[in-house]
Amino acid sequence: MSLAQLAFDLPHRAALGAEDFLVSDCNAAAVKLVDAWPQWQDQVQLLTGPPASGKTHLVRVWQGRAGAIALDPENLGIEVIDRLPASMPVAVEDADRAGYDEKSLFHLLNLAREKRLFVLLTSRSSANRWEVGLPDLASRLSAVPVTEIGVPDEALLRTVMLKHFADRQLDIDPKVLEFMAVRIDRSLEAAAAAVEAVDRVALRSGRKISRQLVTETLEGEVSDK
Repeated sequence: MSLAQLAFDLPHRAALGAEDFLVSDCNAAAVKLVDAWPQWQDQVQLLTGPPASGKTHLVRVWQGRAGAIALDPENLGIEVIDRLPASMPVAVEDADRAGYDEKSLFHLLNLAREKRLFVLLTSRSSANRWEVGLPDLASRLSAVPVTEIGVPDEALLRTVMLKHFADRQLDIDPKVLEFMAVRIDRSLEAAAAAVEAVDRVALRSGRKISRQLVTETLEGEVSDK
């Protein structure tokens, strides 16, 4: 089997720039959400998912399509919101943990309802798990539709790891890649970390990437000195 055959028939969705977004069962609903704009049934949408799951990537795709502005904790203020151009779509990332002013966020959600303003929020979890002190904001968030990016399947993990190895100009035997994919946590963050660790150990030890090296690396049996 060649490296080219290791694409596992996963479709690619172009993002902004040179990168592609890999689509699999775990993130298909999120891609569908982005594709459905501007025919969203609700003006405000919440996209949730674990770290490194592709939320930011999809937000950038949506920004490119919608012409949306991204607001962070430093510029998400009531005065800034009130100065937004009419119907300007807004992206708010990490809304659950980035230190946003709750009154300003509540004001934005109210404005979205009143002026038919599109808002895309992202977070690691659904809004009912956030630590929200403002009851009105908690109530408003509870009504926001949620689209979840789930745990990546094995095919996506293999493809992502293959891309990381290719980015490092490293070849890996397909069987070793499959062996590695079933021995890491089911997350894209873990996939990236595993490739980095295997690359580091292989480079410092001068050994070829093999099942044995992968096993030793993931189990911490090789000294990384």
